[in-house]
Parts: sequence; C-alpha cells; structure tokens
Amino acid sequence: MRCDKKDLLLYAVTDRSWLNGATLYEQVEAALRGGATFIQLREKALDQEHFLAEARELKTLCRRFGVPFLINDNVEIAAAVDADGVHVGQSDMEAGDVRARLGADKIIGVSAQTVEQALLAQQRGADYLGVGAVFPTGTKQDATDVPYETLRDICRAVDIPVIAIGGINRGNVRQLAGSGICGVAVVSAIFAQKQIEAATADLKAAVEQMVNT
Repeated sequence: MRCDKKDLLLYAVTDRSWLNGATLYEQVEAALRGGATFIQLREKALDQEHFLAEARELKTLCRRFGVPFLINDNVEIAAAVDADGVHVGQSDMEAGDVRARLGADKIIGVSAQTVEQALLAQQRGADYLGVGAVFPTGTKQDATDVPYETLRDICRAVDIPVIAIGGINRGNVRQLAGSGICGVAVVSAIFAQKQIEAATADLKAAVEQMVNT
C-alpha cells in the first residue's frame, strides 16, 4: 500500500494526554467516524508489550474503516504488526533504511522543516512529508516554527505530497490556503475535543475548503 494524496486530507496523530477515562481505541474510532482519513499511532512512553497490543487493535480498526495506519518512529513495531507504514523525524531512522526494513509497498512519511530536508527525504524514498510546526503548538515541545513561505517553497520543490502539522485547528487552517499542501496533521484539534466525532467532521470540512481554495 503506497500513499494516495486524498488519504492525507485529515491525518490524526494520537496522544493519550486527553483520554479522560476513554480508551485510545474509542477516541480513534470516534475520529474515524468523523471522517479522519489517516491515523498515526504515536506513543513515546508506552512499554513494548502494550504498544504492540494497542498497535494490533488500532490496525484492525483502521482496516475496518479503510484508512491507512502508520506508527510514529518505531519501525520494529510497524514491522511486527504489519502496519501500513511508519513516520520518522529528522533524528530518527533515515527513509532509505526504513524502506529496506519494511519493504517497497509500505508508506514512509518524513518530517521536514527546510527545502533541503524535504528534497533529501524525497530522494531517499519518502512517500509524503510532514512539515511544521506551522503554528505554535503545545503538543511537541521541541517543534521548530516553519513560516508559510517555507511551507509553500517545500511544496513547490518536491513531487511527493506535503501535509502541514503543528498547532492547526478549525480557526486557523484557512491561513494555509494556497501553500500547496494536500492536507493537515493534527493532534489536539481532534483528540483534546469533548466531542471527537463532531470536531473531526467540522475540521475535515474546513480542510477540504482550504485545500480547494
């Protein structure tokens, strides 16, 4: 399974900070019902055994909705559960090495903050780029700000799809119109909301409008 541009419209990245008594499975299911087009499981502190069990459950859930399921950073977990792919940052395993480990049919996403990083990731086999943080974000403390002009320049420089990430919500997503991105990746704009399904549907409508502007 390789990356389809339309699958990247509304890319939901999990975060267990806002579970509030719910399970991650329930939250992801609500996001999928609301129209999320891509799911990335991001776990920085979970032990391997629980991470593996959770990844298997969520992969099955995403299959039911026909939505790609990726693992953040952890190539071993992605391989073990046969996820659709993996997303890596600049300090993680390089895209070419990930491809060698996972195979030709898997989706590899790479984070980029500059045109140079974007071109190198494309050259090494990335299927899409996540560019950000495009707005201030509390989710990722070490995120570097990426101005609109850089986002636009990256979109113009590469042939692979580009999504924006970082501090994006229903209120500011329109500011990204005209940049060339095919979608957005969000965390709190979905998973920190009381009504996840409704918030996802509202955000998706706003993103569709922005992308087509």
